[in-house]
Amino acid sequence: MLALAAAACGDGGGGAPATKAPATADRAPAAPVGNIYEAAAKGSGFSVGNMMAVRQVYVFFDPQCPHCAHLWESAKPLANQVRMVWMPVGFIAPKSTPQGAALLAAGDPVAAMNAHEQSLLSRQGGLVPPDNLPAELTEKVKANTKLWQQLGGESVPYVVFKNPASGEPGKFAGALDTENLRKMLGL
Repeated sequence: MLALAAAACGDGGGGAPATKAPATADRAPAAPVGNIYEAAAKGSGFSVGNMMAVRQVYVFFDPQCPHCAHLWESAKPLANQVRMVWMPVGFIAPKSTPQGAALLAAGDPVAAMNAHEQSLLSRQGGLVPPDNLPAELTEKVKANTKLWQQLGGESVPYVVFKNPASGEPGKFAGALDTENLRKMLGL
């Protein structure tokens, strides 16, 4: 069995204070979704890495999550081997949803995410969303948040993948270093 050290926003673990997804009336209850991998594919995000890769991974992330920023950095060395679809959710801070919408709106979402995550890791707060974001992009982030909750997400980053040995869908909550991410994805 693979031992993975991870930290996530919302799990209460790791060395940093965690932010738990709020238990509010608008929080969608976890529901049986059948194949979690197929369900995750219905989210909205931007693709990073090899578009022809055999392995495709879905990452639900909150733009205000420092653990998500660490996973973003850890995934970069694997870009030629895997396609990762980064899907923003919003629950940590009020600016999470508009920041996620701004990332979806970016002409070059990879460059925007790089700049955003560097700003977040340096404690500068991330990108400042424009005032004229299309409402449909904010709605996509809200839909991603509901989907993440329905898939059982309580912390981010929340990674959905196919087990390399069995082909069965798998999920993992937390940030990994590059080597452990490589092992989990069977690369």
